[in-house]
Amino acid sequence: MTRKLTTRLANPLTGEDPSEAQSLATGAAGVALLHIEHAHAGSGSWRTAHRWITHAAAGDISAADTTGLFLGAPAIAFVLHAAAGSSTRYHHALTTLDKHVHHLAHRRTHTARERIQGGQLPDFHEYDIFFGLTGIGAHLLRRDPGGSALERILTYLVALTRPLPSDSQLLPGWWVGHDPHRNPTPGGHANLGAAHGITGPLMLLSTAMRRGITVDGQHDAITTILTWLNTWKQHDESGPWWPETVSRTDLHTGRSSQTAATRPSWCYGTPGIARALQLAALATGDTHQQQAAEQALVACLSDPAQRARLTDPGLCHGWAGVYQTTWRAAQDAITPELHPLLPHLAGTLAHHADHDSRNATGFLDGDAGTALALTTAARAAAPTSGWDACLLID
Repeated sequence: MTRKLTTRLANPLTGEDPSEAQSLATGAAGVALLHIEHAHAGSGSWRTAHRWITHAAAGDISAADTTGLFLGAPAIAFVLHAAAGSSTRYHHALTTLDKHVHHLAHRRTHTARERIQGGQLPDFHEYDIFFGLTGIGAHLLRRDPGGSALERILTYLVALTRPLPSDSQLLPGWWVGHDPHRNPTPGGHANLGAAHGITGPLMLLSTAMRRGITVDGQHDAITTILTWLNTWKQHDESGPWWPETVSRTDLHTGRSSQTAATRPSWCYGTPGIARALQLAALATGDTHQQQAAEQALVACLSDPAQRARLTDPGLCHGWAGVYQTTWRAAQDAITPELHPLLPHLAGTLAHHADHDSRNATGFLDGDAGTALALTTAARAAAPTSGWDACLLID
């Protein structure tokens, strides 16, 4: 199945808009990660990988404030770093991009800190994985872990966890003034998902700490987010789960208006949140928290009702994301039940990939991401290129 999908993605699409090509989610940049992974492993050619990389970087690469890990200069830098590995491959291009990404990180952290000092609510694109500072930090953690840009981002994320005053109550610092689709809405909300919510910053803060990269207040920030996620954890007969969002009404009553778990995806569901909690527990040495996180993941994946809500093979909200997240969690687990789930998850992923009729080619929701997760399953080994660092589950 992996070979079939990879062969289907052998040649870049002609006529792709250059700005769209720079998208890690849907464009050539994301598909390049598949060919880079196979080239590193010797199961694909660097010629094919280079063809996709060249196509992704053919236009003017944007480093505007609207870019992030999944678009523009940070996306292309992430791809080139994945290709380079420990070699000097793409050294000149990476050196040039490094400067732009560093300037972008400093500029955006400065703007964010000014917003905090002014007591204003953020937009989640300020801090999320796809377009925000968490995603840029994920790239810098691999590319320049000791640099000032990552230090500024981690310091900002610590500040993000401090409450903001609003009317008669304190709001979490990550509370946004819009709905999950970024439309203005009275009261705003707190987002719990990995893709756009506070779970993403928790992943970065925890992974950085595990790798010895810390700033003042980082442990306290991790604890603050852990406490929030544990406070909003729900329970039913299938086990624990988390709401996607918390509204002002929810905050006032202390109860979630969401009555049941939604699909168990990386982006918003239990797998992404459980992996973040596990990473936080590993960073802080909290074995009780680690067991609770792993048991939540086991319970979720063992529930037929939740599994039935997954209908596509993609990374973001499909089986590929569930498999890759679970595989990563299983490697760190002290709970023995996770590893035995992997063969069934791999088989389910392959089945959905074989019967997928969407003809989507991209990384986040298409064939490229599906093929990458299937590659992990086939090799039973961590990605050589580190491609899944952009999901912050590594």
